[in-house]
Amino acid sequence: MTALPRLYAIADASFGDPVQLAQSLVMGGARLIQLRNKQAGAGEFLDQVERLLSLAPVDVRIIVNDRVDVARMAVARGVHLGQTDLPPAAARKILGFDRTIGFSTHNLNQALEADTFPIDYIAVGPIFPTFTKQNPDPVVGLRDLATIARAVHKPIVAIGGIRLENAAEVFNAGAASVAVVRGLLDCANVQTRTREWIQAVERS
Repeated sequence: MTALPRLYAIADASFGDPVQLAQSLVMGGARLIQLRNKQAGAGEFLDQVERLLSLAPVDVRIIVNDRVDVARMAVARGVHLGQTDLPPAAARKILGFDRTIGFSTHNLNQALEADTFPIDYIAVGPIFPTFTKQNPDPVVGLRDLATIARAVHKPIVAIGGIRLENAAEVFNAGAASVAVVRGLLDCANVQTRTREWIQAVERS
């Protein structure tokens, strides 16, 4: 897998049409975007992913949240898996080794286990309190993020409550990339906000 960009943007359907949100993220400069729609059925989600792929520039990597089947059928760049999704080894068999697979973890033990999986990056979070997810896992915090970063070999994508004001601390703790939802989407102009984020993370 090529190196992760510093900003990992998530187009979450809870903030609006995920395809339109993703287009705004792209126009703002995001080059790694996860499409997330927890409420959509497989057919609707597949249609959204395919529409986004038809619109996105070739240098934009589109990652599908949760659904390995949708990622495979749409020929997306990869998939992001949670703890209760299809196991990474099974996803790798389906997608092959030219696709990106990420995996969510919430503590040191899960991250250590994930480091042995056939995945490309380990997501760790929530780093700070977050209101994006219902029933979020316990907050990891910067100290435990740093412990995890020292213990694993795969690149870490930090997620959960990350804002422009605290992103530098997250990178200093060992994250290769920060995944952002509300900090990008909960605003009047997603495109402008994305540019602000990219400028900020490039300075971090």
